[in-house]
Amino acid sequence: MNPNPYIKQYQQTQVQTASPEKLLIMLFNGAIQFLNKAKISIENKNIEETHNNLIGAQKIIIEFMNTLDVAKGGEVAQNLYNLYEYLYTKLVHANLKKDITAIEEVLNHLKDLKNTWEEAIKIASKEHSLYENATITVQTA
Repeated sequence: MNPNPYIKQYQQTQVQTASPEKLLIMLFNGAIQFLNKAKISIENKNIEETHNNLIGAQKIIIEFMNTLDVAKGGEVAQNLYNLYEYLYTKLVHANLKKDITAIEEVLNHLKDLKNTWEEAIKIASKEHSLYENATITVQTA
């Protein structure tokens, strides 16, 4: 069964037009989805599917690591990099041992990080909105 080609085109457009914040959340959702599928495929003893899903999550975590600017972000960025590195290592272990416990640990961290980023994005958006409104008020006064 061939998937609808319009769905793939729609998904590509979503990614290409997404803001950096939206793209970050999409990546977290993708990694979480890969890990949930990996857990199911371990339970079903489907080694190839498990491997492919864990590799998908690993690639997303590598992308997180590669996009961090430690020089600008300082200690916070370095700590985040170290966490991503730990999660990546956990997933390598999970892939070698087909370890659901390791997958669940990474899943919990990714869900927490996603929630933190979503909250930070909301706060930044509100602050940006307040700044824009203040600028408009000053200009019209």
